[in-house]
Amino acid sequence: MHEAAPVVFITGATSGIGLACAHRFAQAGWALVLTGRRQARLEDLRTTLEKQVPVHTAQLDVSDPQDVAKVVAALPERFQHVHTLINNAGLALGKGPAQNAELDDWFRMIDTNVKGLVTVTRHLLPKLIDSGPGSTVINLGSIAAHTPYPGGHIYGATKAFVKQFSYNLRCDVSPHGVRVTDLAPGMTASEFTLVRMKGDQQVADSYYEGAEPLQPEDIAEQALHVASLPPHVNITCLEVMPLCQQWSAPTILRD
Repeated sequence: MHEAAPVVFITGATSGIGLACAHRFAQAGWALVLTGRRQARLEDLRTTLEKQVPVHTAQLDVSDPQDVAKVVAALPERFQHVHTLINNAGLALGKGPAQNAELDDWFRMIDTNVKGLVTVTRHLLPKLIDSGPGSTVINLGSIAAHTPYPGGHIYGATKAFVKQFSYNLRCDVSPHGVRVTDLAPGMTASEFTLVRMKGDQQVADSYYEGAEPLQPEDIAEQALHVASLPPHVNITCLEVMPLCQQWSAPTILRD
């Protein structure tokens, strides 16, 4: 069973949606390549999941191109034939207006959400193409790609890039049987918000107060669905929102 199991490569697998994807794909019998910046968490995850499926872990900072190249080149033979890539690693930093933002925060979001995503994708595309029809790239986008909000400045812009990159990438790789999906969640309760609030747990908790947000497991379920569809089916964009999250009317600034 394990020898025939397809391989999924997940970035940012140590928390949030990436962690939920690791558990959900393991439940479904997939072999796992799990990457992230926190080595201790990766080791704990491997210890837990290798009882179910083959697991390979690698410490990885997606914003470091040399690190990405090294990790992909060092994949063991069992994990060479990557069927699905889940580009999950990403972050938002800060919640204030653009004029008060730290440039270092902007650069880090661009380096991770844009440059990191495209670097991992480029290095894995040959393996995805070699895996044949049905292989899949799942890019974690966001409704922020098209829904502006105060304080969303660079984060929303990076997710707009992810959306358009996904569309353009599909044009190039679909003749080779590779599918591409922009999986775009709305409000999701995870460590992502704590990172954005720079460790302020009280502010992060208040963000979800009185709401019933999505859970990482909800998005992981959709990722598995996308990756498991018949090879001729490509969900180009899948937007998932909690029922409690609605669109707002335009804000009118008055004198």
